[in-house]
Amino acid sequence: MWPWSIPAADPERWVVLDVETTGLNPGRDALLAIAGVALRCRDGRLELQAADSFEAVVRHEAGTIDRQNILVHGIGVGQQRRGAAPEVVLRAFEAWCGRSARIGYHVPFDQAVIERACKRAGLPRPRARWIDLAPLAGVVQRDRPGRSLDDWLTHFGIPCAQRHQAAADVLATAELLLRLWPDLRRQRVDSIEALERLERQAHWVTRGG
Repeated sequence: MWPWSIPAADPERWVVLDVETTGLNPGRDALLAIAGVALRCRDGRLELQAADSFEAVVRHEAGTIDRQNILVHGIGVGQQRRGAAPEVVLRAFEAWCGRSARIGYHVPFDQAVIERACKRAGLPRPRARWIDLAPLAGVVQRDRPGRSLDDWLTHFGIPCAQRHQAAADVLATAELLLRLWPDLRRQRVDSIEALERLERQAHWVTRGG
């Protein structure tokens, strides 16, 4: 279904990701879907690599499907029953991500969900670099009081085909990163290491030191 070989380390390839879950508690709720799209940073330019993407729905048994939650994420009972086994999805996702840095909006949630799902599936914890776009957006656009992803999508006029649908959300998040890129470049961000350093500083600033 998916390629299994993990690509070699490529510092120019960054991955934007998003997950959908059965609820908002990463310590309790289950992974429903995961999506990602790659970007390439080269010579100070950041470009979306739309063909380099991932999307999968995790299979759930009928007894675990919350029909009320379907109204939020839109992943119907049929889709959930036809999804792939969690360990298959997670192995495939890790193979696709490889050693690329992982970026998301409020990414600690995604990280916690993925790590818990890996543990439940008997898989090792992903050894990855996780970078949160939320504090970065707040620091480079200080005059904008954006807090949620919806705030930033509205501010930049970024369309999202279906909010709380992993593939649509991940494309919108990637577009937000592209819109923020000129501001990030003014902060001398030209590599994943520089982005990670700025994110650490941004966390310190947004938490009030």
